[in-house]
Amino acid sequence: MTATPRPRTTTRDPEELTRRLTAWLASRTRALDPSHGLPTPPEQGGPPPAAGTPLPAPRVTAVTAPASNGMSSETLLVDIEHPAPDSAEPSAAHARGEAPTSCVLRLAGDPAAYTIFPRYDMPRQYRTMRLVADRTDLPVPRPFWLEEDPAHLGAPFFAMARVPGRVPPDVMPYTYEGNWLYDATDAERDRLEDASVAVLARLHDQVPVESAEFLALPGAGSPLRRHVDAQRAYYAWVVDGLPRSPLIERGFAWLADHWPEDPGETVLTWGDARIGNIVYDGFAPAAILDWEMAALGPRELDLGWMIYLHRFFQDLTEGGGQRGLPDFLRRDRVEARYARLTGHEPRAMEFHTLYAALRHAIVMLRVAYRQIHFGEVPVPADPDGLIMHRDTVEAMLAGRYW
Repeated sequence: MTATPRPRTTTRDPEELTRRLTAWLASRTRALDPSHGLPTPPEQGGPPPAAGTPLPAPRVTAVTAPASNGMSSETLLVDIEHPAPDSAEPSAAHARGEAPTSCVLRLAGDPAAYTIFPRYDMPRQYRTMRLVADRTDLPVPRPFWLEEDPAHLGAPFFAMARVPGRVPPDVMPYTYEGNWLYDATDAERDRLEDASVAVLARLHDQVPVESAEFLALPGAGSPLRRHVDAQRAYYAWVVDGLPRSPLIERGFAWLADHWPEDPGETVLTWGDARIGNIVYDGFAPAAILDWEMAALGPRELDLGWMIYLHRFFQDLTEGGGQRGLPDFLRRDRVEARYARLTGHEPRAMEFHTLYAALRHAIVMLRVAYRQIHFGEVPVPADPDGLIMHRDTVEAMLAGRYW
């Protein structure tokens, strides 16, 4: 991992994005989204404006990209100031020298950057966040506004509040030495694990499935059948005109041969359910991020993904000669904790962990083909060599991984 450069994620110009966002914001007012708009001067502690006095436009003071931008949607960190109306005294927040509102802007993937997914439905993500914020006690960042017209920044986007905290790193993974989670005590990691599994339990138990019907995937059959069919279609898109992966196709055949007799209860699944998508305050979740893969399906979709995505990092770490965190997010512990919290005993977990590894393999193949597209890596003779966890998938298919 240390020798592989981080793949390119965008061809957009940061200065141009800054200029266009500033122009967009200047043309808007709080009326854009009264229930989830930016704070007004009174909400910051200042006096209300005189009757009939329009609020001046907020000002963008800083736009930056985080050091580790996402591999799909793009993320920008935006600071916004809120001038007091001409007829009012400066707000108390300004007088105290407090920081401006900090937002996180999520843009649909740059089509010129060989996108990871074929479609980026920003309204769907925004609506999912609003639903989870409204119907659960989970810490979802406050949504501010949604812009569906791509004319302004070149793609649809939405903004949400920026939540302070820390995130387990992906590069280098938190299973490697030298980061806050690795350096934590066993008891602290245990608290984080328990709280992270509780995120899934609360999501699955608290959101009424009928309120999330807009997340139902197209097609026929059960939600699990539709989910797997959607992944088949995604794989076909990834390899269109390119070498196919025998390993991934064997994985789909294995799923067909080991289909669960009872797929289980349908719930709203997070989709990208991993600790790298949680902002933590200490060792407690402070913000749940990245809802682009949310869908209806059985609970085990999220459980399998959380378990496997940790195993992916752990296997890489052990392969590099380090111990990693072998007792953290172990499959048996995650399943037992989830069962205690929900009363639901996870089922068919060999199926769901293999399915998670297979879904991850398709994403990794797309990332690798993007690196080839930009000339960052050479074309290999064997496309399965592009899948970093090839040995794991082989072991799962052979029944010798767990």
